[in-house]
Amino acid sequence: MKSFLMLGQSNMAGRGFIHDTTPIYNERISMLRNGRWQMMTEPVNYDRPVAGISLAGSFAEAWCRQNPEDAIGLIPCAEGGSSLDEWAVDETLFRHALSEAKFAMETSELTGILWHQGESDSINGNYKVYYDKLLLIVETLRKELDAPEIPLIIGGLGDFLGKKGFGKHCTEHQLVNEELQRFAFEQANCYFVTASGLTSNPDGIHLDAASQRKFGLRYFEAFRNEQHVLKPLNNENGLINRKPRAHTKAEKIYIKSMDLAMGRISYEEFESSLAQINNR
Repeated sequence: MKSFLMLGQSNMAGRGFIHDTTPIYNERISMLRNGRWQMMTEPVNYDRPVAGISLAGSFAEAWCRQNPEDAIGLIPCAEGGSSLDEWAVDETLFRHALSEAKFAMETSELTGILWHQGESDSINGNYKVYYDKLLLIVETLRKELDAPEIPLIIGGLGDFLGKKGFGKHCTEHQLVNEELQRFAFEQANCYFVTASGLTSNPDGIHLDAASQRKFGLRYFEAFRNEQHVLKPLNNENGLINRKPRAHTKAEKIYIKSMDLAMGRISYEEFESSLAQINNR
């Protein structure tokens, strides 16, 4: 299994509304929870009760299409509202992510790091020290994981920031964006992914579900080609709205088990569904 470490704040954790997009179920996509690999269910990064759709689902699904014989594991460690200082190498978030990554490496091959952070630092001139602080985090992470050349995919901040809702407080997001892009351009095995054209929830700060799906595709494109993604991909709407593949038997049982546990169907309906699935 190839695994990917997810770091940053709420737009990495995901706040896209769950019911605004088609759910992704794929038995080849796992997420690390309670020390075990479980089949992915969104939200992947449950840092808050309001966690929702993140870029991880579409990233992992795109990875599966490119690698039909392999499995992928997601290591969610993002924390909503976290500043860059809270990711310093001696702070809890960094130490937790390092611990989770090392644990995941016992049963998987750590293959990439996905980073999205900056909204909380888009004030008070924090952009002036952003580069050096991020460099220490990345260098220490690679050293501690014994992965000096592991790819780091860095997402840019949304164009919608600084205008309304919670996002209106991010008055220096463009300056942070410049530092994120400069970092990716100058550091080895780092690739920048633009958030250009993506849209937000009504709160003005969190990417909506459709934009998270698009962002995940952009992240994967950067990872796959080892190149920066500086403009939206061609036909992104078509890509995220493509007809879903038929679910496997294991996926169908998983979905019905969730329906039962959530009270959406009765146990009798669950048994009937299992019989139909097993007889096909």
